[in-house]
Amino acid sequence: MASGEGGAESGRPATIDDVAALAGVARASVSRALNDQANVSAKMRERVLRAAEALNYRANPQARSLASRASKALALINCPALDAEPNSYYFAALELGALRAAAIAGFELSTLNVDANDPRRGEKVIELFESGRTAGVILPPPLSDDAALAATLVERGYPAVCISPSDAVRALLPGAGFDEQAAGKQIAERVLAKGHSRLGYLLGIEGHFSAEKRFAGFLEALAEAGLDPDAVTVLRGDFSFRSGVELGQAMLDGAERPTALICANDDMAVGALFAAHRRHLVIPDDISIVGFDDAPISGRIWPPLTTVHQPIRRIAASALDQLVEIVLRGQPPRPRFETIGYHLVERESLAPPRD
Repeated sequence: MASGEGGAESGRPATIDDVAALAGVARASVSRALNDQANVSAKMRERVLRAAEALNYRANPQARSLASRASKALALINCPALDAEPNSYYFAALELGALRAAAIAGFELSTLNVDANDPRRGEKVIELFESGRTAGVILPPPLSDDAALAATLVERGYPAVCISPSDAVRALLPGAGFDEQAAGKQIAERVLAKGHSRLGYLLGIEGHFSAEKRFAGFLEALAEAGLDPDAVTVLRGDFSFRSGVELGQAMLDGAERPTALICANDDMAVGALFAAHRRHLVIPDDISIVGFDDAPISGRIWPPLTTVHQPIRRIAASALDQLVEIVLRGQPPRPRFETIGYHLVERESLAPPRD
């Protein structure tokens, strides 16, 4: 006999675990079926209801209350490398934008961290749904670049919205972001318009879709200007201030120092700026330095950074609003991408080269 029937025969009231065992489904699936939540097939719901009837199962009112609260619980899943230096602004801005939107919508939002280097990171996202801890998730990079995870979420009907997803993920799940490639191209065009032709570029983490799109836009602008991409000195960092310092030093100590250095984010640009100051270089006279994000620090250092304003909080709010709509509608998420506007912020760190 199934464990649920054994429990009933022992004289104690049947539990949700007894129902799950008899129906042959996960505990979370029983909860969703009995509370008439989305993402449960008609076949599974029927199987659960029959098991509950056979065991004379009666839901605990307190458990129902908790299930109701869970249906209003959403999660923003940050996925940094936990042994790496954190980005000083990106995740904080995402959290702020999503929290404000959740409060307006009447939902609870938790921020959770999953290690980017954890081989089970995708499974841990799925476990949030299986355990009934969340009704939906927001996935920023690198989780929003994970096509295998996106396919699993779609297959199981779990509500998820992505921040700046890769092309493969964008075809599977809804998301929000801005035109990274156009922004990368625009900032390159502005640097070239100042007369720079000896360029350096600090890339972000390898495989990071958004950063690679920015660099693709940069190369597109160079090609249209008739410049050979091999003429650009390219080094790869990890978006951290420390990597900006180290790679900035390498650029400055090279045989042919660039007259303009473009960085994949503001943290690395500030690090490169620090390296230049340590060598007593004058910015932008000796070298122009450009960032990306428009983090608060970009306007408070000297000289203030020319950068692209990435609307991080608005992107996060858009993702949260889409997620709430999906959860309330009770239907599986469908591919849809909301593009948020960006703009170039020109400050004192960019000027024409002296030579």
